[in-house]
Amino acid sequence: MLYRRSYDGLLLRCLSESEAKQTLREAHDSVCGAHQPGPKLQDRIRRMGYYWPSMIADAVDYARRCKACQIYVDFIHQPSEFLHPTAASWPFEAWGMDIIGPINPPFVKGHRFILAITDYFSKWAEAVPLIEVKTSNVVNFIKHHVIYCFGIPRRIIHDNGPQFASQAFYRFCDKNRIQNLASTSYNPAANGLAEAFNKTIIKLLKKFVSSNKHDWNEKLGEYFWTYRTTV
Repeated sequence: MLYRRSYDGLLLRCLSESEAKQTLREAHDSVCGAHQPGPKLQDRIRRMGYYWPSMIADAVDYARRCKACQIYVDFIHQPSEFLHPTAASWPFEAWGMDIIGPINPPFVKGHRFILAITDYFSKWAEAVPLIEVKTSNVVNFIKHHVIYCFGIPRRIIHDNGPQFASQAFYRFCDKNRIQNLASTSYNPAANGLAEAFNKTIIKLLKKFVSSNKHDWNEKLGEYFWTYRTTV
């Protein structure tokens, strides 16, 4: 078995041509894959502990030939701008929350929406599929997926939707001493982290679902496992 010592001192197992093809397939579009572009795909394989001389060029070429990546590639029409990061002092202090949907076609059990929330510091994300979006669903989601797992956040940022602007949601935030912050109307960039995550989850779900696209709910857990384990 041949190994190569990397720059940081780790030993990377050298792969043959057939092993390299299998590794590319599994790291890109298999169970542990996230359909990453070539440079990130190569970095993922290196972190997995593998090496072959042409891995950078092979990773770029494989990502370019992926059918799903070609169909759902991003079309960027806006000019580049400077980033304006939102300051967060510690993990799970501030969360950005938003609703994705309605999704067509719906899941076979009637789920048409995805309620997603993302931590501004660590970018950790949680999401659940919903048949309809009610204030009670939002409150239960925050309780079971945020507070009971990571503690009471300092503030939650949302887009001032009707389920977030209700009296019941305000009473819930006041009871737990959570700052209930609404982003500027007609300005999605004010809650940019949530909007960026929405775009990411939609793009990856398109690549994960089958041809009939009715199984997107079943693929949600697989997608999140891939998202959370990707550097």
